[in-house]
Amino acid sequence: MLALTDYLTLGAILFSIAVVGIFLNRRNLIILLMAIELMLLAVNMNFIAFSHFHGNLDGQVFVFFILTVAAAEAAIGLAILVVLFRNRRTINVNELDLMKG
Repeated sequence: MLALTDYLTLGAILFSIAVVGIFLNRRNLIILLMAIELMLLAVNMNFIAFSHFHGNLDGQVFVFFILTVAAAEAAIGLAILVVLFRNRRTINVNELDLMKG
């Protein structure tokens, strides 16, 4: 049987991979969005692990709200990405820093 520290270690590893993904890849917007989603999933796994091992359902209910917000964030982020690609023909973050006034 797995202990709480095993779940927390896996969550920390996933969160660290996401942070490294953000810092190493500053160009591709899709990779940045996926790294942010990986961060949210790592935090959700920690909430579920604590909730399970403490016998309380509050963490699991909170995860449902986080997943709902994450799904909305992903949909809006991808919609913005499609509009940017149509207008600029690139998803390179370095080329998207100019705003029209």
